[in-house]
Amino acid sequence: MFAQYSKNAQYSSISDILNPLVDYRLQNTNSSHIPGVVSLQRECFPEPFPIDSLWQATHIENHLQLFPEGQFVVTLNSEVIASCTNMLISLPDWQKHEPWEDATGGLALPNHNPAGTVLYGIDISVHPSHRNQGLAKILYNARFDLVKSLKLTKYGTVCRIPDFHLSKILTITEYVNQVLNQSKTDRTLTPLLRMGLTYTGIIENYMHDEESGNAGVILEWTP
Repeated sequence: MFAQYSKNAQYSSISDILNPLVDYRLQNTNSSHIPGVVSLQRECFPEPFPIDSLWQATHIENHLQLFPEGQFVVTLNSEVIASCTNMLISLPDWQKHEPWEDATGGLALPNHNPAGTVLYGIDISVHPSHRNQGLAKILYNARFDLVKSLKLTKYGTVCRIPDFHLSKILTITEYVNQVLNQSKTDRTLTPLLRMGLTYTGIIENYMHDEESGNAGVILEWTP
């Protein structure tokens, strides 16, 4: 299933209508997209982000088995230029705000809970050559639509803050506060706040991520 999107058009929900004149296509990820999603990862998360934290084909295959309706790509002329990965988690488990490895169970996402009521956004990737075109917004709208269609409680994610290491600010809390009050911008956190996600806290030692000081910022969206 897919929807059409043009950077000059309003986002439309996933549908079965194909228009070959439209530039971007939002689709549920399928097996043919796996090589493109894998190659996209290193483009989006270059060193020093650790390569052993990036998706490999076997991981994506497992995501498609566990929760096919929760995986999305945006393609341009059949090339994967953006993707996002999601799983379901129970509300009590979400509220524990555990480190990434504990919350997900690892890269294959074995902790996906089919009865979960929170859509947990695990990853979003937009090719550097296609940024600032609204593709992240397309993927987030797909997530929000999925929350509504599945009648879930909320969408939750834990956001990187990759510009922290350049800021010379001593603490994660002070850096995040400055992004929240718009005296600083962060290439990942700032756009997500503009999309209407709500800040609810910080998880120290969320994952190995030197740029972010190993921390993650908790964000939520409620329909």
